[in-house]
Amino acid sequence: MSFIRSSKIEYKSNPQILKMREAGLILAEALDATVAAAAVGKTTAELDQVFESVITRHNATSNFKGYHGFPATICASVNEEVVHGIPGERVLQDGDVLKIDGGCIVDGWHADSARTVIVGTPDPEDQRLSDITEEAMWRGIAALAEARFVGEIGEAIDDFVSEQDGSRLGILEDYVGHGIGSEMHMPPDVLNYRSGHRGPRVKPGMCLAIEPMLVRGGIETAVLEDDWTIVTTDRGRASQWEHTVAVTPAGIWVLTAHDGGAERLAKYGVTPSPIIP
Repeated sequence: MSFIRSSKIEYKSNPQILKMREAGLILAEALDATVAAAAVGKTTAELDQVFESVITRHNATSNFKGYHGFPATICASVNEEVVHGIPGERVLQDGDVLKIDGGCIVDGWHADSARTVIVGTPDPEDQRLSDITEEAMWRGIAALAEARFVGEIGEAIDDFVSEQDGSRLGILEDYVGHGIGSEMHMPPDVLNYRSGHRGPRVKPGMCLAIEPMLVRGGIETAVLEDDWTIVTTDRGRASQWEHTVAVTPAGIWVLTAHDGGAERLAKYGVTPSPIIP
């Protein structure tokens, strides 16, 4: 889930980051189950129930449900719906591009993560969209490992997307990543594009939700009548990928990845640095 905010950055202690890691692992399991359940003929409401059952079993709570009145535990956004889609009776069709965005809380500490899944048989261009969005996220995470300023994350994402062969993909600018910790949405904003602003200095204890959103078309968006669902105005399909990442004195740690990000970051020469309890 993505909003734009402004106020003071929160720096977490090691015990607080470990609580966020607990939430992140539960969230990863819940997303695994929800992605596995996404199939032709399923409703988005059924997927919400799958997600909720996992976090409830682990005694975690949803940070989406009830947030400014949001009625569900995940955002389920289909095709031209970019983010903040409300689960309901929509039946998934073959080839749908589904974005599943979820979060949970453990002892007051938050995690937030999103994945794109293509239901049934993917259109090659939709698969390309999702693959590039996912790799752009990892490129941004890898950049954080060496970054002096938060703005370098968006520069790395923008550079990666811009250098791809084939049809150009748009990077959404109205919705960005964010700080996270004792609340789901905290400063700083984490842009996914070059802005000319370097942003705040990267420091240990900073935790960020890095979430590029790419579209097959223009980046103009609109809000539907439900006051939540964000759609592309040209009905171009969209992808969203997101992980929560902690900065520690030793490096970075992807809190919402089972392996801390080790496999995907290895190609960039980055080794995650978990905190030892």
